Amino acid sequence: MRLKIILSLFLGCCFIVTNAQTNNEKAEPLSIGEKSIVKSNILNEERLLNIYLPQNFSKEKNLPVIYLLDGSMNEDFIHIAGLVQFFNLMFNMPDFIVVGIANVDRKRDFTFHTDLKDLKEKYPTTGGSAKFIEFIEKELQPFVEAHYSDNKTKYLIGQSLGGLLATEVLLKKPDLFSHYFIISPSLWWDNESLLIQATHLLEQQNDTERYVYISVGSEGKIMEREAEGIAKKLKNSDKKKLKVDFLPLPKENHATILHQSIYEALKIQFPYKE
Repeated sequence: MRLKIILSLFLGCCFIVTNAQTNNEKAEPLSIGEKSIVKSNILNEERLLNIYLPQNFSKEKNLPVIYLLDGSMNEDFIHIAGLVQFFNLMFNMPDFIVVGIANVDRKRDFTFHTDLKDLKEKYPTTGGSAKFIEFIEKELQPFVEAHYSDNKTKYLIGQSLGGLLATEVLLKKPDLFSHYFIISPSLWWDNESLLIQATHLLEQQNDTERYVYISVGSEGKIMEREAEGIAKKLKNSDKKKLKVDFLPLPKENHATILHQSIYEALKIQFPYKE
C-alpha cells in the first residue's frame, strides 16, 4: 500500500513538472520596444536607452518623439509609456516613440555648477548638466534621428531635478525641443540662480513656436512658489509664439505628482475623441 502511495505521488509530481514545462514552452517574451546603447564621448560612458515603439513601428513613418528623463525601467519609463499607449488608444494622440534615458548619476547630470558649500558637500558629484545637455544635442538626438525618427516634434519630460534640467534646456538651448513638460522643478538649486536669470535668458531667445507645461503639487511653499514663478516669467515674456500652461495639482505630493500631471498634460494636448 505504501509503495502504491509513493508511486502515485511520484507520478503526480512528474505530471506537474511536465505540465509546467509545457506551459513554459508556450510562453513568449513580452516586448513594448527595445533597448539601445549610446557610446558617449562627451560623457565618457555608455548610456542605456529604453525605447517604447508603437505597434507596426516603421522608421518611414517618422513619428514624434518623447524624451523622458529618469527613464530607467525601475523609474518612470514603464508608466509614462503606458500613458502614451492609453492616450493613443482612447484620446486624440497620434503614435509616439518614447525614449527613456536611463540614469547613471542623476545628481551629476541634472544640476549645474554651484559654489554653495552645503550643496557641494551634500551632493559631491553635481555640476554636470552642461555636458549632459551637450550629450543630448550632439549624440542622443542624432542617434535617435538616425535609427528611429527625425520628426521635428520633440517632447522633453522632467520632474524634480529632471525638471530643473528641463528648465535649463528651455532657457539655454530652447530649440532642442518643441514641447516641454516640466514637473515640480527643483529651482531652489544654487539659491534659485536659474530662476533669477530666466528673464534675461528669455530676452535672448528667438520667438519660435514652443509649448511649455508646468505643474506642481502640494510640495512646500518654496517649490510651489518657484514653479509658479517660472510660469509667470514665461507668460510675461515678449514671445508671441510661446504657449504656456501652468497647472497646480494640490491633491498630489512629490511622490505622486508625475503620473497624474503627465495625464493632465496629455489631456490638454490631445483632447478626448468621441
